[in-house]
Amino acid sequence: RSSPDVFESRMEKRNEVKQQPLGYSKQGEFVRCMEEKARPIFFAEGLGTKTSKGGFTKDKTLDSILNVEMVKDKSAEEIKQIWNQYFAAKDTVYAVIPAEKFDLLWRRAQKCPSFLYALPRKEGYEFFVGQWSGTELHFTSLINIQTQGETAPSQLVLYHYPELQKEKGIVLMTAEMDSKFLVVHEAQCLANQVQLFYATDRSETFELVETFNHRSNEFKYMSVIAELEQSGLGRELRPGQVSDKS
Repeated sequence: RSSPDVFESRMEKRNEVKQQPLGYSKQGEFVRCMEEKARPIFFAEGLGTKTSKGGFTKDKTLDSILNVEMVKDKSAEEIKQIWNQYFAAKDTVYAVIPAEKFDLLWRRAQKCPSFLYALPRKEGYEFFVGQWSGTELHFTSLINIQTQGETAPSQLVLYHYPELQKEKGIVLMTAEMDSKFLVVHEAQCLANQVQLFYATDRSETFELVETFNHRSNEFKYMSVIAELEQSGLGRELRPGQVSDKS
């Protein structure tokens, strides 16, 4: 009553506070801004992603994982370190592929979009069909395809990101998998086989891929197993067997 001007001033400030979002404070905003400036946030995984049938991310873009703007000034080696350090702490498959190797792999994938891969099990092998869909490579067990046909769900998806290929000379790769069917080292074995069969310098090895796609009646399952064993990938995954690599 004694100071109407002071009262009105206090009411205005009170209204300002009411209009601020719940949980907002100038001090909290200041601290958040300072933290962001002090600590670069390279990754933004989960932003703008949608989950498709089977729990895999639909249209998983590089921007939904990596803050591309923040790494534009980084060298290829620095980006590789950032990518590897981030995914090393996660239970998944990842890689940084040289541009030349991906070029070869990609050209061949256009001509031969599918292949049969062999995964070593305790007794024998389990076969998986890998099918390219754009830069995504979907793996489904052969037995599921035989029983469910085209509706068989993916059990592993490899995502390749060529956005930095021209400027930095690298292609980033990561994956999602159905943990009910595969563990990380099994998924890694399948991912390594993509390099083995599609990015090989041996014409005999890639010829298996060509035969599977264009002369399926001539394709022999055992040829895949033989190639896998010769490369050492099959032996390394055998339970109880110690790798001879140091």
